[in-house]
Amino acid sequence: MSSLTLYNYDLDDSCYRVRLLLSLLGLKYQTIAVDMQPGREQEQPHMLAINPAGTLPILSDGDLTLSGTEAILAYLARAHDPSGQWLPLDPARYGLLQQWLGFAGHQLFAAVVARQQALFKPGGAKPQTISDARRALRIIDDHMTLQQIRGFEFVIAEQPTIADVALIASFALSRDFGLDHDEFPALRRWLRRFRKLDGFITMPGIPDYH
Repeated sequence: MSSLTLYNYDLDDSCYRVRLLLSLLGLKYQTIAVDMQPGREQEQPHMLAINPAGTLPILSDGDLTLSGTEAILAYLARAHDPSGQWLPLDPARYGLLQQWLGFAGHQLFAAVVARQQALFKPGGAKPQTISDARRALRIIDDHMTLQQIRGFEFVIAEQPTIADVALIASFALSRDFGLDHDEFPALRRWLRRFRKLDGFITMPGIPDYH
C-alpha cells in the first residue's frame, strides 16, 4: 500500500490540484474524505491536530505531513519526478515557476473564493470577488497569449510544470461562478492542450472543449 495519503474534499479545487498532479505523476495514494462543506470538518480539533491552519489539502507521506497546495505540489514533484520536468532546477525556469506559484496563492486566490461563494453561500459569489478573479485570469490569459506566440504551450516553456497545475484549475472551474470562457481564448487553448496530457483527470465543472 502506498504511504501517500491525501486528506481530500472532492469538490475543492485546491484538493483537485493535488489529485491532478498525483495522477500526472502516476502515483498511487489513498484518500481520507473530509467533510469540508457543510461540516467544516477541517476546522475540528482532530483535524487541527494534523494541520493547525484548518485548511485542505493535507498530504502525508510516511512520517511527513504537509499542508498548503503549492508546498504539496513542490514536494511531490521533487520527491516523485526523477525527470525534473515538473519542478525544473534551471535557475531562470525555477524563478519563473516560483513567481507563478506565488500568483496562484495570492492574486488568483480570488477565483477560489468566488467559486466557494457561488457553490456554498446563499447569496452566491460577491461581484468584487468575481471582478478580482477575472482580473487575475486576464493576467494569465495575456501571459499565455505571449507564450503561444513564442511557440510555447505551457506557462514556463514547452513542457508543463507544477505552475500549470497550480493555475489551470481556477480557470477550468471558473464557469462555476459565472465567467464565460470565451473571454479567455488563450486559456481555452491552454486547457485543451493540458487535457491531452497522460494522466489528466477531470472533476465536475471542468469543460471538455472540442
